[in-house]
Amino acid sequence: MTHETVRVELGAGSEKDRSYSVLVGDGLIADMAGLAGPLLRKPVVPVVTDENVARLYRGAVDAALQAAGKDARWLVLPPGEATKDWAHLAKVSDFFLTEGVERGDHVIALGGGVIGDLTGFAAAILKRGCGFIQIPTSLLAQVDSSVGGKTAINTPAGKNLVGAFHQPALVLADIGALATLPMRELRAGYAEVVKYGLIDDPEFFEWCETNGPALLAGDADLRRHAVTCSVAAKARVVAADERELSGTRALLNLGHTFGHALEAETGYSDRLLHGEAVALGMVLAARYSVRSGHMDADDADRIAAHFAACGMMAELSDLGLSCSGRRLADHMLHDKKMDAGTLPFVLMRGIGAAFLDRAVDIDDIAAFMGEQLA
Repeated sequence: MTHETVRVELGAGSEKDRSYSVLVGDGLIADMAGLAGPLLRKPVVPVVTDENVARLYRGAVDAALQAAGKDARWLVLPPGEATKDWAHLAKVSDFFLTEGVERGDHVIALGGGVIGDLTGFAAAILKRGCGFIQIPTSLLAQVDSSVGGKTAINTPAGKNLVGAFHQPALVLADIGALATLPMRELRAGYAEVVKYGLIDDPEFFEWCETNGPALLAGDADLRRHAVTCSVAAKARVVAADERELSGTRALLNLGHTFGHALEAETGYSDRLLHGEAVALGMVLAARYSVRSGHMDADDADRIAAHFAACGMMAELSDLGLSCSGRRLADHMLHDKKMDAGTLPFVLMRGIGAAFLDRAVDIDDIAAFMGEQLA
């Protein structure tokens, strides 16, 4: 089956080469054993997934592995953000140990961002690191969380505060899997597609404005193009700044500081999906950029209008929160990017011109959020 290949180049040619391929195409799950090849070196392959994904793909994965003379060993977890916690991290780790996973083995994360983050973190800490393969089945996971090696769990103090950088050995992004997603999940993932245009590619944002509604409606070619372009954009950033040390990779957090505060306020529940929070967060980042004199109001309105045209919440007031702006700002103080008491924000000088501002006044953010809640 045909597919596009995007390489994530990390230390290529050195003894610390962590480079890997992201394959984007249709039918990759059915061909997963052939594509993974020598990475699956044992007759038994541990697979972590959730209940929703298992109903859809367990049979296909079993058949693919059996055709290659291998058997899947399954750990099926509850779906949802609440699964990214200490208890389920222990459950996944114990599962790998019970299955005899060694440092040279590769386990499989089959599912969306929650499964990928949780499984990847367990792989990072198991015997100080084993290999893992990402098979992302949601749009958000295909274009963002499955690529780049950020793995983590949530804690009562905040989102993704305990984790590790641990790169996958291979990512298989099966576009056909997107046909099974509810529209709400597609829209949530689409927010991360739009993000790449807003960061540094105004032409891609224009492409989204033109093609976003048709992509969401089911056009497979548009979906494939969006995933391939998004993965390529993220691969470039990760290759330049794998561990977010220079500030380049921090731009991928556009909308996330605002969005994580909204997720915390809604209890990391189905009331607000991660991608929905990021979409609102990017609108808020644009509005705050206008307030700070960095960006024209017309650009911020254009961003909000695009999300609205795609059927998404486009203003904070749409969420119907009953809290203060100060409370939302206080959530941000638990952000993992806090550094010496200051919190950097990704803002914009225009569409496709994101930058990192390390001098934002959190009191001004609190006042701004209060205005946006009204």
